[in-house]
Amino acid sequence: MIKNTLIPQTYRGRFAPSPTGALHFGSLVTAMAGYLEAKSKNGEWLVRIENLDKPREVPKASYEILKSLEIFGMEWDHEVIYQDQREHIYENVLINLKKRGLTYPCTCTRKKIFNSSITGINGKIYAGTCRNKTWNIRNSDAVRIKTNNSAIEFNDALYGEVNQKLENEIGDFILRRSDKIYSYHLAVVIDDAAQGITNIVRGADLLYSTPSQIYLQKLLGYSTPAYMHLPIALNNQGEKLSKQTKAARLNLSNPSKQLFNAASFLGQKPPIELLRDNVLSFWKWAFLNWSSDKIYKTSNFSLARIKKSNA
Repeated sequence: MIKNTLIPQTYRGRFAPSPTGALHFGSLVTAMAGYLEAKSKNGEWLVRIENLDKPREVPKASYEILKSLEIFGMEWDHEVIYQDQREHIYENVLINLKKRGLTYPCTCTRKKIFNSSITGINGKIYAGTCRNKTWNIRNSDAVRIKTNNSAIEFNDALYGEVNQKLENEIGDFILRRSDKIYSYHLAVVIDDAAQGITNIVRGADLLYSTPSQIYLQKLLGYSTPAYMHLPIALNNQGEKLSKQTKAARLNLSNPSKQLFNAASFLGQKPPIELLRDNVLSFWKWAFLNWSSDKIYKTSNFSLARIKKSNA
């Protein structure tokens, strides 16, 4: 059994970007909210680079992300952790779960899953096709965790109570892909526990992934952090700002303007004078005035709307 990781009493948050490109506006919003939440609680704010998906990693993106945070005046605590240096830890946890009879190999293709599954709130619900397969594992097999229909509940700081029954609403989810890349769910649960993270601030696109992570936390004897899921920054087409939707990299030549826009998105109403001031002045104001109660709780607040209001 994996030993329980004790979460310290001090607030400890984290920012965990993937190096699939430079920081975009949505990334800055997440970083800012997490940073200010931590500092407003006299806590710590850690940075972790989630670089397990090597085919999607952009060369030097990790360096650029950290450099951008420095330019924006965000100071992280402790050493930066890189997930690709921790794969042996993820594998040991997988071995533990296998010994307990909680996982199984899956040979289903994407097409088969698409054709045999119904669509749920978080994508296709896996039908459990391979659940009774034995462990004559091939190199091409994925690894799935067995779920059940016990209710997983948590109270999000912005969106309130979330209740999910995994087997019916999500299905048995993947812990390691067929290409041997460890899943986001597995790695993030292990790393948050190892780093003693008490509070997680991230985008609302991950709201309905959280019960899967809480399920793993309970199986592994880990404590469950508190969660705050932020409304999503959208582009002019109403799409989430991301690398997939070709979100523009942040213009680092005027960091005060970018910080002003991010604070505006988060409902903080920064004074217009901060657009012409320096980064230190922005943070001085932000530390004194930050309140998560001001955050808009819908995702229809686009970057275009912010820019228009600044015109």
